[in-house]
Amino acid sequence: MATWEVVTPRRVRLLTRLQRWSSNLGLVVLNTVLLRLLFPAAAVGMALSVNAQGWGLLNALAWPFWAEVLLAVVVLDFAIWVQHVLFHAVPALWRLHRVHHADLDYDLTTGARFHPLEIILSMLIKFAVIAALRPPVVAVILFEVILNAMAMFNHANVSLPPGVERPLRWLVVTPDMHRVHHSIEDDETNSNFGFNLSWWDRLLGTYRAQPRAGQQGETIGSRQPG
Repeated sequence: MATWEVVTPRRVRLLTRLQRWSSNLGLVVLNTVLLRLLFPAAAVGMALSVNAQGWGLLNALAWPFWAEVLLAVVVLDFAIWVQHVLFHAVPALWRLHRVHHADLDYDLTTGARFHPLEIILSMLIKFAVIAALRPPVVAVILFEVILNAMAMFNHANVSLPPGVERPLRWLVVTPDMHRVHHSIEDDETNSNFGFNLSWWDRLLGTYRAQPRAGQQGETIGSRQPG
């Protein structure tokens, strides 16, 4: 993604990579160490434990394995969408999430810029969903790969041909779609909450196709410092 940003950038950067990447990647290191200390086995460990204990909704359903995997990935995706909405709607949570929106530029490192407390709360929410659902372990591994890959993709400062971008956003969140969410305008930042599947915003009325000022004229950031 970093190479793609260099080859075909979508917007001109306001700040140098050194100015932003040092702080953004510093948060990545801090959050990674913190998660490893608090939750050594992370979400996959929780899935192993839940499957061993026989908890969760899927224990009551005699579904084929492939259907369980598909359902689990979709449910976890929706749970992250709901979590994202809550982090915007609840003032105390927004104060944490604002760190993500305080980035004045937009590239793949923005997708990893989060307050440590938000990372911890997000993991606990994920644990709760896994405990309630009892997803197959492989589904949790698959979801974690998708979560991280799509966060890098839809935060990337890359340009997609319109003929590719328009149909693609009917299925997944594209960089142009998610960039609207990072607008300084309140109504725009409270839209396009998805990180992977674009369905939830379309179905639940939070979808916005483009920022009013256009992709090039949109101001990235938060009205209040993170």
